[in-house]
Amino acid sequence: MKMKAAVLRESGRRHPYTESLPLIIEEVELDPPSRGEVLVQIKAAGLCHSDLVAINGERPKPVPMVIGHEAAGIVVEVGPGVDEFEVGDHIVPAYVASCGRCDMCREGRPALCIPATKANAAGTMMDGSTRLHKNGERILHHSGVAAFAEYAVVSQNALVRIAKDIPFDQAALFGCAVVTGVGSVVNTAKVSPGQSIAVVGLGGVGLSALLAAIASGAGQVIAIDINDDKLKFARQMGAHEAFNATSDTCIDDVREATAGGADIAVETAGASQALDLAYKITRRGGTTVAAGMPGPEASITLSHLSLASEERCLKGSYMGSCVPSRDIPRYMGLFQDGKLPIDRLTSHRITMEELNESFDRMAEGSVVRQVMVL
Repeated sequence: MKMKAAVLRESGRRHPYTESLPLIIEEVELDPPSRGEVLVQIKAAGLCHSDLVAINGERPKPVPMVIGHEAAGIVVEVGPGVDEFEVGDHIVPAYVASCGRCDMCREGRPALCIPATKANAAGTMMDGSTRLHKNGERILHHSGVAAFAEYAVVSQNALVRIAKDIPFDQAALFGCAVVTGVGSVVNTAKVSPGQSIAVVGLGGVGLSALLAAIASGAGQVIAIDINDDKLKFARQMGAHEAFNATSDTCIDDVREATAGGADIAVETAGASQALDLAYKITRRGGTTVAAGMPGPEASITLSHLSLASEERCLKGSYMGSCVPSRDIPRYMGLFQDGKLPIDRLTSHRITMEELNESFDRMAEGSVVRQVMVL
């Protein structure tokens, strides 16, 4: 079938993207689903920092590629061997299509699935092939989803069925921002009621983490960002304290507010400075979680002595250490019960033609979550 999609043909073009135009809206061809795959009509797709780093070259992807990995849609066709989904199902894809057989999957860590990780790096489906092309040219899939398009062919292993009464523009956020942010607090940090939690970086992932901290009964929730408008919004969402990361007194202010440092500090900004800050505001015996995704050259320097003598814990969190088939329905249940007001995180609803302009806003750090609606 032929469809409209946003294609990235060159990684590394510079902001402003309304001038450099890294994403080109093109008519491309999409093959029907193969065995174990599903054709999905994309109804909404969120814009994520992981998309931005692919565009700006900080974490480059092979090209040409249809970008986008946070989405929601409707099943319109199922391939051979698909028995868990049927036409008309509303779904959210996870951006790691776990195989269920590798060591990581058998250990209950599908976000670290080895074959899926290799396929995502190559921009292919799990079998190494692609379903996208144009005039004989192969076009790659971003994270097995390729969501900035009218349709997508996705592995059934990546899909989670959702309730049909959840609006698509809200459901899409559960595919990345929510599972990553909420999971970093619940699964990776394993928050306990009464603990103090600081969140560094207040995009869609960070604010999801903040909401999870509140819903989990954290005794003190602290928001940290470089944007005062986001700090104000975090307070409106329920943060007890909010500090600007650019302040010379930020670390001291957090330590004073928490009587020595936060029990848990979650970094979601995808910047080395943010992780360094998160580590420095974590108390003795506390846990620092790195959930942001910077470029491969990003690094920080830690005190070996403090790590050992203060029994500090530094943990990575990819896709919120989640099991999508288990966690996405749980988090959606909390949303439906009013305990995770994810609907408040969308700052802009856009069309496909507005993607470049929208990534300009993201690069400027002036938005929380933007959602492309089809």
